[in-house]
Amino acid sequence: MTALLEVIALDAEDAVAAQEGGADRLELVRDIAADGLTPDAATVRSVLSATDLPVRVMLREDSGYLARDVDALRRRAGELRELGVTEFVLGFLDEHGEVDVGSTRHVVAELGDGSSWTFHRAVDHAVHYRLAWNHAVSLGPDAVLTAGHPDGVGEGLAELHEQAATQDIDGVVLLAGGGLRQEHVDDLRAAGVRAFHIGTGAREDWSSPVRPDLVRRWRSTIDTATP
Repeated sequence: MTALLEVIALDAEDAVAAQEGGADRLELVRDIAADGLTPDAATVRSVLSATDLPVRVMLREDSGYLARDVDALRRRAGELRELGVTEFVLGFLDEHGEVDVGSTRHVVAELGDGSSWTFHRAVDHAVHYRLAWNHAVSLGPDAVLTAGHPDGVGEGLAELHEQAATQDIDGVVLLAGGGLRQEHVDDLRAAGVRAFHIGTGAREDWSSPVRPDLVRRWRSTIDTATP
């Protein structure tokens, strides 16, 4: 089975380039210096018009993983839905470093029936990784974005192996990302990982646009890896 390749996009130019390179899905964010925040309405419209790929839009108003204003997040969810967004990325921790089940559930309630969403890398920054995974899964995402470790995939391979073995039981897709390098792909595919998320891997740096040729290399690496 072909594995999914998700590429971070900051604008419509990135979206077009990612699709040209063979991406399966986009994660749309702004302000990557803050690890990705909710994009503005004009950017969302332009990206949705520029590509027919699925677009998962970040729902996060502040850097860090606290849901500081749940009402504001719920309003933004409604605004994004009005723009035609049907796929989202979100997930929050509380002040104790545990998954904020209550706040996340309140925001998810605004996504609407039929919406798909990813619980993002907050799990990597939780006090207890596996407990955070279980709490995240209980909230109903269809994917969990994780590196297995706050310092990235290179440090989190053991955890990713563990969680890849449970993803079918848990009913979610493990989306491997965060410091992901092409040399990790063979190992992760062999462990059962079937979805990959890249940011800087698709561009020279964050001040440069997505390059189709770099996405194409990732596409080839993933497609030729042995599950």
